[in-house]
Amino acid sequence: MYQRLITSSHKCLSIFSAFKCKSIHSNCEHFTNQLVSSHKTDTALASHLGSILEACADHSVLQQGRQVHSQFILNGISDNAALGAKILGMYVLCGGFIDAGNMFPRLDLATSLPWNRMIRVFAKMGLFRFALLFYFKMLSCGIRPDNHTFPSVMKACSALGNLRFGKLVHDMIWLMGCEIDVFVGSSLVKLYAENRCIDEARYVFDKMSQRDCVLWNVMLNGYVTCGESDNATRAFKEMRISETKPNSVTFACILSVCAAEAMTDFGSQVHGVVVSVGLEFDPQVANSLLSMYSKSGRLYDALKLFELMPQINLVTWNGMIAGHVQNGFMNEALDLFHKMILSGVKPDEITFSSFLPSICEVASIKQGKEIHGYIIRNGVPLDAFLKSALIDIYFKCRDVKMACKVFKENTAADVVMFTAMISGYVLNGISHEALEKFRWLIQEKIIPNTVTLSSILPACADLAALKLGKELHCYILKNGLDGKCHVGSAITDMYAKCGRLDLAYKIFKRMSEKDVVCWNSMITRYSQNGKPEEAIDLFRQMAIGVKHDCVSISAALSACANSHALHYGKEIHSLMIKGSCRSDNIAESVLIDMYAKCGNLDFARTVFDMMQRKQEAAWNSMIAAYGCHGHLKDSLALFHEMLNNKIKPDHVTFLAIISACGHAGQVEAGIHYFHCMTEEYGIPARMEHYACMVDLFGRAGHLNKALETINSMPFAPDAGVWGTLLGACRVHGNVELAEVASSHLFDLDPQNSGYYVLLSNIHADAGQWGNVNKIRRLMKERGVQKIPGYSWIELNNITHLFVAADESHSESAQIYSLLNILLPELEKEGYIPQPCLSVHLQALGM
Repeated sequence: MYQRLITSSHKCLSIFSAFKCKSIHSNCEHFTNQLVSSHKTDTALASHLGSILEACADHSVLQQGRQVHSQFILNGISDNAALGAKILGMYVLCGGFIDAGNMFPRLDLATSLPWNRMIRVFAKMGLFRFALLFYFKMLSCGIRPDNHTFPSVMKACSALGNLRFGKLVHDMIWLMGCEIDVFVGSSLVKLYAENRCIDEARYVFDKMSQRDCVLWNVMLNGYVTCGESDNATRAFKEMRISETKPNSVTFACILSVCAAEAMTDFGSQVHGVVVSVGLEFDPQVANSLLSMYSKSGRLYDALKLFELMPQINLVTWNGMIAGHVQNGFMNEALDLFHKMILSGVKPDEITFSSFLPSICEVASIKQGKEIHGYIIRNGVPLDAFLKSALIDIYFKCRDVKMACKVFKENTAADVVMFTAMISGYVLNGISHEALEKFRWLIQEKIIPNTVTLSSILPACADLAALKLGKELHCYILKNGLDGKCHVGSAITDMYAKCGRLDLAYKIFKRMSEKDVVCWNSMITRYSQNGKPEEAIDLFRQMAIGVKHDCVSISAALSACANSHALHYGKEIHSLMIKGSCRSDNIAESVLIDMYAKCGNLDFARTVFDMMQRKQEAAWNSMIAAYGCHGHLKDSLALFHEMLNNKIKPDHVTFLAIISACGHAGQVEAGIHYFHCMTEEYGIPARMEHYACMVDLFGRAGHLNKALETINSMPFAPDAGVWGTLLGACRVHGNVELAEVASSHLFDLDPQNSGYYVLLSNIHADAGQWGNVNKIRRLMKERGVQKIPGYSWIELNNITHLFVAADESHSESAQIYSLLNILLPELEKEGYIPQPCLSVHLQALGM
């Protein structure tokens, strides 16, 4: 292109040169007319060549630019000030700084024209410091800046984030009366908006007497940048009332607000305005409409618009693929990707960044590697977001080694990449590596963002690193990041998992904004930490301002199951039927579990039978429900029905089956299904499976078999396994084996009072009061406090709690009176009271 422009200019100059020679040798009477004609040609030629010079903006055409300059000199038109400024700009843009340096002093530096050109060109090239340097030099030489100077200077200030200097320049603009100029005003509004001084931007905007479409767009974009969606929509409405007509940039900007805030109704109205002005098929506007409908969950409307579009470009395909992924339609996203390839549109890094999460969802490592191979073969630029997406897919498909390899190929450290690695390590249970990666990030002096912090906090929770968690909390407070919902949720979750529910609740109460994730996190932690009543109470409070989702309903149902609050469970069930969670598989599975634990097996089966799609979780819940109620036959029948329905059992299924066998005393059946799990289905036994096998043998009195099972474990048994054996020793009175189990338990979980009490009861049953006294002293030495056990019963939708020898109940006198009547009747029926530890301790004067 540049070559064609230079050739045409050379022809122009040749004609002009010939014309000048001819005019010299002509007779004098025509000389004046020819001179006037020559002057007109001079002006036209200067204008033409000026536009050619402005097109020269690449190092490759520097030599041709020099040739054009030489032709100007030869033809005597290089003294034109405007043309000289354009030649100077051409040299700078083409990288000919020596030529520019030689030419600059030869120009008329008493005017602002060459200075403006240099400032403008440097700003255009991104050399903003040089632009400001020339501005200072201009002022020091006593040259008065004008309205052509300030837009480039403001652009440089904005790019460098130098708001302080920008305000000083604004003062000069005000003194010179240039503030009302459209271009100067637009640059000021943009400076303030990009630096989040939206009030100052609006002040300048309101002072402008003339507001063109560009100025309105700058103001709208400023509101969007500052997250002021309400003001953005209000400004758009003001613009509609004014005489200024919105263009495609205006509509794209306001539609992005509708997409971000899910303002579907207002977005549809804007769509109507777009159609009325004939911009519905403008690529920028059409893509913004697609994004708005997709992000608002209206994929049907997005697809309808997509099919009507006469031209579908790469941005359109990217928007449709991202929309399907965001709405959970992963298979449809895959289909769209294949259609895009077949249509001849080549995907870019944005395509793959949007598309790769669909691969993660189906957990296809093979497909993920194929996509990775395509990216490398076709030279798709691997930016930080695409590399992060690749790391994410490998972590989610459990290929940690490959994820680390992608990260190591990264040449420059980036917060997005580090965040992807940290969250990936946490996902795969490698929390110590996540902490190491975070330390590396700090050493590289990279500032962690809110996503990084909300990713590293779960690692602290997994490792119970409360001290480090508190340090991170302090960092978050110092940097004012605690206002973000996802950060607040991560902090409360960390404290709750580290056993500090009190601190978790304090943080939760202080949060100014609580989204559904915050509420869900707190309800779940209360439910899992033995505080079901508090969880149910929070669930009620949540309904005041935040809509329940399937996660909150599942957490609340779990709390009802743990507290046997059948009445509240039924209320939540009614919420599910009325709301959108009635077909959620996880919520319905927890509902089955709730009814089973509250003793209503028939209701649990009814829920199971009414489910439209039964996944593994639902089958597992119902199998476990039958097992807990001692209905082994029904449990096994359901297991075989599950197999007939082509539902593959998982480790939870076999855990429920083995537990059911233990409750029914069917040792051989339990052994059979354990081997079936490990050998036939290839599912490795976990800690909980071995604990179930120990319980299976322990209930049947095969304590030596239980000990053999523990000794044959491929990993070290935890407190749960040894605790199960200790419980079996109590039932069968095996003091010797109880001592073995307790020795391990006191090392693994020294602050658990239950194990001390259980061992004391075993010794008390055997009449070994010296050992009971010894255990009591051990508890005192270690500072172990006995946590009283309690029982509860629900009557008329009210839950009544009782501890041993409790007299706090309002009707305790009547209760004990009735108990005294019942005890003799029970003894007549053969009931033999078990000696209580507390009685022995009292007898010993403790």
